[in-house]
Amino acid sequence: MNDTQVKDVVIVGGGPAGLSAALILGRGRKRVLLCDAGAPRNERAEHMHGFVTRDGIPPAEFRAIGREQLGPYDVDVRDVRVERIEPKGTRFQVTLGDGQVIEARKVLLTTGLVDQVPDQPGFRELWAHSVFQCPYCHGWEIRDRGWGVLVHQENTHHPYVDFVLFLKGWTSNLTLYTQGKLTLTAEQRESLRRAEVRVVEGKVRGLIPTQDGQHLEAVELEDGTRVPQEYLFAHPPQKQTALVQGLGLTLDELGFVKVSPTLETSVPGIYAAGDLTTRLQGALVAASAGAMAAYTLNHLLNIDALGLPHTA
Repeated sequence: MNDTQVKDVVIVGGGPAGLSAALILGRGRKRVLLCDAGAPRNERAEHMHGFVTRDGIPPAEFRAIGREQLGPYDVDVRDVRVERIEPKGTRFQVTLGDGQVIEARKVLLTTGLVDQVPDQPGFRELWAHSVFQCPYCHGWEIRDRGWGVLVHQENTHHPYVDFVLFLKGWTSNLTLYTQGKLTLTAEQRESLRRAEVRVVEGKVRGLIPTQDGQHLEAVELEDGTRVPQEYLFAHPPQKQTALVQGLGLTLDELGFVKVSPTLETSVPGIYAAGDLTTRLQGALVAASAGAMAAYTLNHLLNIDALGLPHTA
């Protein structure tokens, strides 16, 4: 393959992390291919919040601005899925969904994660409208309203009790739905009682929307009881994309891609940034991680171009 066709970095994922990395690398005079398969995790959200200078912006508009600002640089943005990434000597062959094969010196994964939204009635329809994951993203707009926290998995690593107590900063009206999957200690029950958090133990059958279908009206239990509820916070299981799963990368005990301090994965030359690496998920955090990965990659590529060894 002619060296002029080789990309310095192929970035897989066109969300905040990928766009941020592409901007830094582009300004570093690197040849970049940014691949975006569409269907971002926050596509159902009406607005993004907590991103300085962009608070309240619709996600699609954020992406459009990010792409527009890549215009002056040698960044090729394509709406295409990456099907396969294979090592080829010191480089990588990246096969795109349209059949084209690109050669890359480095690869940066910013694919995010796949939320495994429950099949319970009403859940998917209300996801990102009345059912949320992050109070920093939506809490201000729904402050002082009735919030619930839904437990999803047994033996979970998620600190549900601490989380529901933490939400008292936004509202005093809180309900914890354990679904029988969270065994509360006497100390935890006392903390919840003192904080005036209601505990509902029954398993949830589904969510009851308002007549217009746009908002949550109640949580329905398996015994038919309906608990009035305006908003729900939930953290359903997440999984890596099929592409990431197929790379054989080392994952941590929670299923996140393990990375070094420089954001390199267990496969040399493949880096990862954003939600796929951490429970601390949010647009601003992902954008920062993308920039950090790009700083490292730009430095390494500059030294490589001189044919000199890397130093600390």
